[in-house]
Amino acid sequence: QVQLVESGGGSVQTGGSLRLSCAASGRTLSSYTMGWFRQAPGKEREFVAAISWASGSTAYADSVKGRFTISRNNAKNTVYLQMNSLAPEDTAVYYCAARTSASISRVRYDYWGQGTQVTVSS
Repeated sequence: QVQLVESGGGSVQTGGSLRLSCAASGRTLSSYTMGWFRQAPGKEREFVAAISWASGSTAYADSVKGRFTISRNNAKNTVYLQMNSLAPEDTAVYYCAARTSASISRVRYDYWGQGTQVTVSS
């Protein structure tokens, strides 16, 4: 089992920045892929970004490419999502997820955090 706890959400104005953190516990993550997803009101949950813990390879949704950066801290077993140039359409609950495979994927994640709210006002 892997436990994931997100933090760092909040309210910002358009153009602002936030950094989300996801602290993982329960397993060594060297063979895992970590991902960030988001769900806006009335919409389906969507992929945002992913990172392979072992290789550091990353993937991004087109909508956030160039604005968001996913990274990891091995010593802290923590994954981050740095979000810059935020826009109202980025408003959503953001979820951290873990996939029991080192291969980057936008689907089939096995463990999920509880989510953290991000609100961007115009």
